[in-house]
Amino acid sequence: MTRTPFQIPEQMRDVADRSVEEAKKAVEQFLDATQKAVANAEGSVRSLQEGAADINRQAMAFVEENMAASFDLAQRLVRARTVEEVASIQQEFMGRQMAKFAEQGKQLGDMAGRAGANAAAKSKK
Repeated sequence: MTRTPFQIPEQMRDVADRSVEEAKKAVEQFLDATQKAVANAEGSVRSLQEGAADINRQAMAFVEENMAASFDLAQRLVRARTVEEVASIQQEFMGRQMAKFAEQGKQLGDMAGRAGANAAAKSKK
């Protein structure tokens, strides 16, 4: 089989070689930036998960606290001797519970805000 000569000027070979090297470096930089972005996203997700877990634990503590207050109410109502006493106990309970719910909602909102802010901060790093 006869070989056909393939003549490319040396300058063109040099330009092509440099172009390949530059393209290789650009791809390597792109892959590095992508890996960093994925790592940051994973950190944000982890931060959000941790924040959500904290919120869930706090919410369960609030549920337990509110259940205890409800059982206390039931015991007090069982011991009441007059309709007026029942009304007074219920009014007092409702006032306390409304204040507790407002405070608990504020605390959970603050926790959710902090979790979101932490996740956002980690995604910027």
